[in-house]
Amino acid sequence: MTSSDKPDNAAASTETTTGHTGVAAMDWAAASADPQYRAAVVDLLGALAYGELAAFERLAEDAKLAPTLADKAELAKMASAEFHHFERLRDRLAEIGEEPTHAMEPFVAAYDGFHKQTAPSDWLEGLVKAYVGDSIASDFYREVAARLDSDSRALVVAVLDDTGHGGFAVEKVRAAIDADPRVGGRLALWARRLMGEALSQSQRVVADRDALSTMLVGGVADGFDLAEVGKMFSRITEAHTKRMAALGLAA
Repeated sequence: MTSSDKPDNAAASTETTTGHTGVAAMDWAAASADPQYRAAVVDLLGALAYGELAAFERLAEDAKLAPTLADKAELAKMASAEFHHFERLRDRLAEIGEEPTHAMEPFVAAYDGFHKQTAPSDWLEGLVKAYVGDSIASDFYREVAARLDSDSRALVVAVLDDTGHGGFAVEKVRAAIDADPRVGGRLALWARRLMGEALSQSQRVVADRDALSTMLVGGVADGFDLAEVGKMFSRITEAHTKRMAALGLAA
């Protein structure tokens, strides 16, 4: 999954300004002694692994829409970075004794459904999707990562790191809007649709898996209470608004 520049990440403030307590202060060896927590982390890693694999496939496909050879090469490089992220997650699942394909399988339908419903019609829509749509899901997973054990948290944050797509997308989209301001309205509507679909997908992934949903609401690890859920979505929305502004689009 691609993400925006680090200062705009929704969970950046929680990760850097709060001390870790409970499970978040433990390493994997200690935290995974709780079978419910272990199941939740396996689900999370499985969801992320398939997300990275799907992102790789989509970027490789989007490269076919690139207007120049240089643009095609840039997307191919980003697709390669996504595949490297997938490999890290796959290897981690194997390292902790889980079969990667089995861990990813429950999330195939949700991710494939999202990508089917949000297939870009042209090059610019593909760039906006990678910059805006994927980043919303990344912000959500980064919020969850703040409550994981130290080993799992470090891995999740690393694979959600920017692949370089952010700056590239901003440059290309802004140049297109400068050349034809009418493009901005169409892309703004597209980005709003992506936000709704991305949030729905994140919620669907969690709702379908008991271990993940239990972790989020506090049954396992240091979950969110209702007030924190509201604050989390406020941070995600704020980050989305900043990304839209960076693209030159109205939120």
